[in-house]
Amino acid sequence: MHFDELLAGVEKDDLVIPASWGQGRATFGGLVAALTFQKMQGAVQPGRPLRALQVAFVGPVTVDEPVTFEVELLREGRAASQVQGRLRQGGEVRLAALASFGSERESSVMVAADPAPEVPTPDACPELRHIPGVTPEFTQHIDMRWAFGHFPFAGKPAREMGGWMRFREAGNAMGDAHVIALVDAWPPAVLQHLKKPAPASSMSWSLEIVHPRPEMRADDPLLYRAVIDQAGGGYGHTQATIWNRQGELVALSRQTVTVFG
Repeated sequence: MHFDELLAGVEKDDLVIPASWGQGRATFGGLVAALTFQKMQGAVQPGRPLRALQVAFVGPVTVDEPVTFEVELLREGRAASQVQGRLRQGGEVRLAALASFGSERESSVMVAADPAPEVPTPDACPELRHIPGVTPEFTQHIDMRWAFGHFPFAGKPAREMGGWMRFREAGNAMGDAHVIALVDAWPPAVLQHLKKPAPASSMSWSLEIVHPRPEMRADDPLLYRAVIDQAGGGYGHTQATIWNRQGELVALSRQTVTVFG
């Protein structure tokens, strides 16, 4: 199933995520976060885009088993809405999310974002190829090209990681759910420090979407750059910035990750 087909499936009572979206023993975290957001978005009145999303990855979501969604509209004010969402599997909460939606307000404050850094074009950057049994299964759906840092397990002590990203088979549009999934596709930046494979996973994630949204076609690549703020004791703290191909700011991300190595 393609990403857009899975998004449409959140309206089913029991959505089954196929194994092609796996990530080790679990399902790709960006996908389950995007699916939960898609369900949450339906609880908000039109004209209030997503401003911020906080996600707690409570437990692994396994592939080929049904998942269900719970959504609660916590508050709907004159301009902003707060929504809580949960993804359940096997009767247990596996993901919990809180989203803030808000329409534009009149304000005299206007601060332009810094432009994206200069990097080679996607075709000039090394590709993370999907290799069955080696790379996560979900990478067959997402094209990632390295522009910052190194591949995981390179044993290189860089603080940055990232590059270009897009769906290998684009849908009809680039919505917020698509941005959510793409941003979480990148491996934790701390993995490039390791010299051999070791498991790692996101514990918590915070994503902010910039509005008004810059122009993005469904097949356009986005540029992602993550920076390690600190790592130690089996945890890493990173922040990331996402731009469109024209260098305009799209989103800001922060993650706490666990690493066993």
